[in-house]
Amino acid sequence: MSIKSVAINTGGGDAPGLNAVIRSAVLAAINRGWKCYGIRDGYHGILIPELYPDGGIMDLTKDRVRGITHLGGTILGTTNRGNPLHFPVHQPDGSYMEINRIDELISKFKNHGIDALLAIGGDGSLTIANAFVERGFPVVGVPKTIDNDLFGTEVTFGFDSAVSFATECIDRLHSTAESHHRVMIVEVMGRYAGWIALHAGVAGTADAILIPEIPYNIEKIAQKVMEREQIGRHFSIIVVAEGAKPADGDVSIIGKSIGQAERLGGAGERVAKQIEKLTGKETRVVVLGHLLRGGTPTTFDRLLSLRFGTAAVRALAAGETGVMVGLDCSEIRCVPFSDVAGKMRGVPVHSDTILTARDLGITFGD
Repeated sequence: MSIKSVAINTGGGDAPGLNAVIRSAVLAAINRGWKCYGIRDGYHGILIPELYPDGGIMDLTKDRVRGITHLGGTILGTTNRGNPLHFPVHQPDGSYMEINRIDELISKFKNHGIDALLAIGGDGSLTIANAFVERGFPVVGVPKTIDNDLFGTEVTFGFDSAVSFATECIDRLHSTAESHHRVMIVEVMGRYAGWIALHAGVAGTADAILIPEIPYNIEKIAQKVMEREQIGRHFSIIVVAEGAKPADGDVSIIGKSIGQAERLGGAGERVAKQIEKLTGKETRVVVLGHLLRGGTPTTFDRLLSLRFGTAAVRALAAGETGVMVGLDCSEIRCVPFSDVAGKMRGVPVHSDTILTARDLGITFGD
């Protein structure tokens, strides 16, 4: 491939480290003599240009990315709506139909002089990126999600920042839970994977951790609470992943909007009501939610983001396409989209961290 310009887009939920990826990719590309563009809000800058009077595609220069490594969020904006593979178009009767706008995007890329794309995102974004590759347009992906649920990489950037913040919150809740003799339920993000709940729960010395990979029995959680009560520990901390589900039930879904994945929520509240009923102990819920997405990335996430961004540019320069950069045994390697797109990496139920938690006396309700 002869590349003279590259576009960068960020899709899905935001994550600490996005700006670091953008900065490193821009600098690595400019240092190779390439021109860089940024697409606003996923692909909306191209698909809905009327929303951006100042331009849906921005020039990314060295000045534009100066001083953004430590900033949370993304200077390009992002969205988890309007998937170009299933783009919602409203009809006169108030209904809507979904159309595929991938070919339209590729045409507009070429009209703008864009030779290749760096797609920064999670499973949904990489599935879209794979559709470009199938049509012959060069793309390299960068794994982004606080959920840490992508195949092809040992860890995604944003995960360490989310776990660090969740752990700090759990630490703070210990003192107030003990002071008031309460059960504190901490609900964290993660969708259908329990990585955040597991790591933050173990690091924060929770008493119970509920994750999607291990369906729970609420009576066993209540039993743990009462066992602590009997030995004079009149409080308990329970960390609940938003995708956690009881053995005899399903995940808690709060809604689904047009062109958007279903939204999970309410798992913590469900557990709290049952625990209070079974134990008689006052139970409160803290939902960390989008707090886990914001803020300054940790040192680990900054460095990983910078490595991912430059590695993605090197991959394009070497003629790679249809691959995602990923961390493998401390080295950055390229993984084919076919090994990544449409797959979810859950927590192995016999992993060392699970075994560590069990040896520490933490229950998973199974």
